[in-house]
Amino acid sequence: MLINGIDTDFIVMVIWGAIFAIFVLKLFQSIRLVPTKSAYIVERLGKYHNTLDAGFHALIPFVDKVAYIHDLKEETIDVPPQECFSSDEVNVEVDGVIYISVTDPVKASYGITDYRYAAIQLAQTTTRSVIGTLDLDRTFEERDLISAKVVEVLDEAGSMWGIRVHRYEIKNITPPETVKNAMEMQVNAERERRALLAKSEGDKQSKINRSEGVMAETINRSEGEMQRRINEAEGKAQEILTIAKATSESIERLAVVISSEGGQSALRMQLGEQYMKQLDGLSKPDSRIVLPGNLVNFEYWMDSIGLKDDKK
Repeated sequence: MLINGIDTDFIVMVIWGAIFAIFVLKLFQSIRLVPTKSAYIVERLGKYHNTLDAGFHALIPFVDKVAYIHDLKEETIDVPPQECFSSDEVNVEVDGVIYISVTDPVKASYGITDYRYAAIQLAQTTTRSVIGTLDLDRTFEERDLISAKVVEVLDEAGSMWGIRVHRYEIKNITPPETVKNAMEMQVNAERERRALLAKSEGDKQSKINRSEGVMAETINRSEGEMQRRINEAEGKAQEILTIAKATSESIERLAVVISSEGGQSALRMQLGEQYMKQLDGLSKPDSRIVLPGNLVNFEYWMDSIGLKDDKK
């Protein structure tokens, strides 16, 4: 049918085709495959209806719709750098990272507009308040304290937002360049002080070790010298005892021989032989000696020592 030159049948077919296409599209959209560790929030006629867990779900076209999609896996959120003042009025720049996960998709959808942005803002304000109670040196040492405080505050608020804050880590604490240079100089001075102290301790220990070595060497030498002298004295004493013993034995034997028959005659003969040898030595030109006048009287000498001739 033509109306004013327009084919109304074609227009109707186009309209019904569009309606059918929309219906088919909505039908396909009503079929939802929810991945693992995900949650879909379904609204029916603008009101919360239910939460779809992992698996296959069919919705009512034109009535139900997926309003929010939440990933239930743990996620990381960077906290942008911010300026904080320590208790000693030093301006530092701090950034970090938050590890959170959605525990209640309904609260995460309707309890707050954007839980990620809210967590970042709360982490920044809490970090500023905690650093404000610490001086600059402690801010570098108390990272765990700052992180624990931020986690505590975020976890308390997260119970209303349907999220759980697992941990908060500070990535960087950056002081001003002038403060950084002063800290580096302080660290270098402390390092040099420790090096000098270690060197002096080493020199001290080295001197102690050397003195102990010299002392031990001196003691060893003195003990060695003492033992040497003891050994020499014992050797000399043993030598004297041996000579004395031999002399004693020879005297005893000589006495036995002299007291026997013909012993004195034999002794006189031996002494006479020695006497003649000594007199022969007096004839040398370079010999000078003062002798008694009766030196040539051999019998007189024998009688003076008690050796008489057995034949008389």
